[in-house]
Amino acid sequence: MIQLHDKQFVPFISAKEIDFAIAKMVSQVEADFADETPIFVGVLNGAFMVVADFVKQYKKPCEVSFIKMASYEGTSSTNEVKQLIGINQDFTGRSVVIIEDIVDTGNTLVELKELFKKQNVKHFKIATLFFKPEAYQKDIKIDYIGIRIPNKFIVGYGLDYDGLGRNLPEVYKLKE
Repeated sequence: MIQLHDKQFVPFISAKEIDFAIAKMVSQVEADFADETPIFVGVLNGAFMVVADFVKQYKKPCEVSFIKMASYEGTSSTNEVKQLIGINQDFTGRSVVIIEDIVDTGNTLVELKELFKKQNVKHFKIATLFFKPEAYQKDIKIDYIGIRIPNKFIVGYGLDYDGLGRNLPEVYKLKE
């Protein structure tokens, strides 16, 4: 068990399970983009570890970019997505794969889809390491899913609780 601020968290997903899920997503993306050079767009801050491990395993040519979005305060979604750092390159005619750490409500995906629609991309795909089907409220297709999880608050492997826990190599869930 670990303590972050005023909350306790218990082990939930091991580093080995995370590595396996990322390898599975990488092989799917490599197969889908065999003849292309996709641009992987990581959604900061949470996806920095996912993106790093993903591109280390990706054996074909690719580009990497980041966008910073925010929709959480504490352990709850605000249902409002803010773009804190935007995109600064031309994606016209390119294949874009959004890499998320976690998808729950889907509010961030709506913002991202609109943003990249204006960019006239060739393909727009979404990859997420963690997916909460119980919390998902949108109809946007998620193309690559690492691990489906229950609607629990988690930390570690890039995910935080008020700034703490991102550096943990495994994932913990809020103690009930």
